[in-house]
Parts: sequence; C-alpha cells; structure tokens
Amino acid sequence: MEKIVSLCKRRGFIFPGSEIYGGLANSWDYGPLGVEIKNNIKNLWWKKFVQSRNDIVGIDAALIMNPKVWEASGHLSVGFADFLVECKKCHSRYRADQIDLKAACENCETNNSFTEPHQFNLMFKTFIGLAEEKENVAYFRPETAQAMFVDFKSVLGTTRKKLPFGIAQIGKAFRNEITPGNFIFRTREFEQMEIEYFIRESDWGNSFENWRKEMHSWMENDLGLDKKHVHELEIPENERAHYSKQTIDLEYDFPFGRKELYGLAYRGDFDLRNHFKEAPYKDLETNDKFWPHVIEPTWGVDRSVLAVLTEHYSEEEDRIVLKLPFKLAPYKAAVFPLLANKPKLVEKAKEIYDNLRKDFMVAWDDRGNIGKRYYSQDEIGTPFCITVDFDSLEDDSVTIRDRDTAKQERIKIRDLASRLR
Repeated sequence: MEKIVSLCKRRGFIFPGSEIYGGLANSWDYGPLGVEIKNNIKNLWWKKFVQSRNDIVGIDAALIMNPKVWEASGHLSVGFADFLVECKKCHSRYRADQIDLKAACENCETNNSFTEPHQFNLMFKTFIGLAEEKENVAYFRPETAQAMFVDFKSVLGTTRKKLPFGIAQIGKAFRNEITPGNFIFRTREFEQMEIEYFIRESDWGNSFENWRKEMHSWMENDLGLDKKHVHELEIPENERAHYSKQTIDLEYDFPFGRKELYGLAYRGDFDLRNHFKEAPYKDLETNDKFWPHVIEPTWGVDRSVLAVLTEHYSEEEDRIVLKLPFKLAPYKAAVFPLLANKPKLVEKAKEIYDNLRKDFMVAWDDRGNIGKRYYSQDEIGTPFCITVDFDSLEDDSVTIRDRDTAKQERIKIRDLASRLR
C-alpha cells in the first residue's frame, strides 16, 4: 500500500488535499494522471450502462436537496447513524462496532478509557441563505440514490420508458465518517456510479441475478480485475436494511484486507412509497397503478481507482510497471524524439504528437536518455512509446515499443492512429 501511495504522489495520480496548509485529514486531490484514470472509468461505465443500453437513462442531480427528502428516506432518523465512542484521555474517536470496547485505546493504549456509545448522524449539515437558523438547515447528499427516486415521475414523463428501466447517475456524495482511512478507500467526500433499476415485484429475482452478472463482467472485462481477487459476501437478514430481501457486497482483496468494492441490493418499493403517496407508475395495457420495485447496483469511483492501481501494479527485476488496460491508461502513448538537441527530430516528433492528440491522450517526453523515458512511462502505465529517430526522417517510420513485453517494431507514421485505435 505504501508503494502505491508513493507512486500516486510521485507521478501525479493523487495528492494530499490542501497540502501546503498542512493538509486536511483524509482529503485527496486527483492530479493530472489520476483524473484521467478516474474519467476513463466513469466514461467507460457510462458507455456500458447508459449509452449502449436502451433501458437506462441518466441524470445529474443537485448535491443539496430539500431536507424533506432526507426525512422521507429515513436518513435523518436512527437509520443513518453510527455509534461513536471517544477515548477519555486522548480523545480519539472510533466506531463502536469496529473496536473491542474492553480493550485499550489503539492511539494512547489506555485501558477502560472509552465513553458510552452515542449515536452520530453521518450527514453533513449546512445552511441555505444568510442566517444560520434551524429553518435554513440543509444537508449535502450522503448518496446519489434519492435524487433518482425523487425524479422518477419527471424521468418517466419525459422519456416514456416502460418497466423494466433504470435511471443512472455519477456524482459526489458526502458522509461524515468517524474513521475514514486507507488512502482513498474510505473518505468523507467520495464519488458514486449508481443505477436504480425499476421492475415489477415478480421480476426481482431474475433482475437481481442479471445485475450480479453485469457487475462481475464490469470488474473482470472492463477493469481487468482478476476474478480470484473478487468475492461475494451475502449480507445476513439481521444486518441488511429492513426493506431489503437480498443484499450482497462485492469485495476485493486490497493490500489492507478484503473489503467492500461494490454493492448490489434489492430495495423493494420502500423508496418510491415514501416519496410518492399515490402510485407513480401506470401500466398502459392494464391501467393498473403501482409502486415499482428497485434493484440497486452501486459502484464506488474512488474504490474502483484504488482497485485498478492495486491490481495492475507490478514490480519486475529492473522496473515498476503499471499494466493498466489500454482503455484505462491515462496516456495511450508517449512520443519521443531520439535526441532533444536535434531540431529536425524534435520537429518530426512534435508533428506526430500534435496529430495523435487530436484523438488520444498522448504524452510528450524529451528528457534524459531513451531508457529512462521508457521506464518513466512504464511506471505511469503508458501502453506504447513512439520514438522518432534519424531513419524516421527518411522512411516515415517510427519505433513503437510495447509496455508489457518491451518489444519494439517499426511502423509507418500513417498507421499509428489505427494501431492505437
């Protein structure tokens, strides 16, 4: 884990937030390479689950919603609270369900030092308007789901979709976690990719199984995660939400242990019933009105990034290689002039670089010797390195090197774009 964190900071994937002011606990900024991986994951997800399907449409809802939304959903009640304990000596805070209350404090090693557990709501409170008064209280959303339920009738009326259909959203959510940590795994500000898939109650079993397969396909075929590192955890009835008939966590073997990567839940009709007093869906063939049931697959964006970095980080005898799938790599290729002090080579390389970056994210590198440039690009996951040498000026060919095999071949400049494509 330390090697991944070091690589992320050194190469510009992820930086500590507000670092020049001493930072802010568990706050992280995505740098030039990190934001490319993150965007690649989100764009790939949107293409797979929205663009390529005719039964799912997307929205992008506001971060701050009417507080009545959270009353109806139950987030302002006991249901969205953790139990907090505090060490009386060092004032470290812990979730009561994640520590042994009879053991010593992990921070100061004092015995019998914990306060009695008390409830701690996870929602971030803010105020709308000038006065910080009770009637102006609002909350940053703790999940993306509720907007998709609240907008159900608006989406239905404008798209005229019929069951089964889904609403998708990618966006930020905020939870005032008591014990965030493990780099970007658990943070107070995070991003979700989520679908609420609306169905008839009788179809929930088949739909749940279909989404289970879709999520496994995404992890294996799109993120390139080894299925040996992915596990399912069936949540027992006494631990899942009262409205859920089935919930599974899809876990991944992170360096710090097997932890939840994604989730899949059958939420019944709980949410739509709470938001709509009258049945919001009408079957045009039977004229029956009812509350559709919901299957909810949820993907964490930040956890996806961390899983991808973990899975594809590799140390070989003389180099570090980030063996990212081509579609996830920040740069698809890097272009080098063999020598930076030869104007004709630089000019030719610049021409290739400018042409390729019209369609691809491409890096430029003319620093140091060619070997160091190769290893630098290997470390950030660039699949191909393209070198312009003196022969290129004569035959309009370049050397292209494969990141994973380190094999090199000559290729015509006119064929570079089609090779990358």
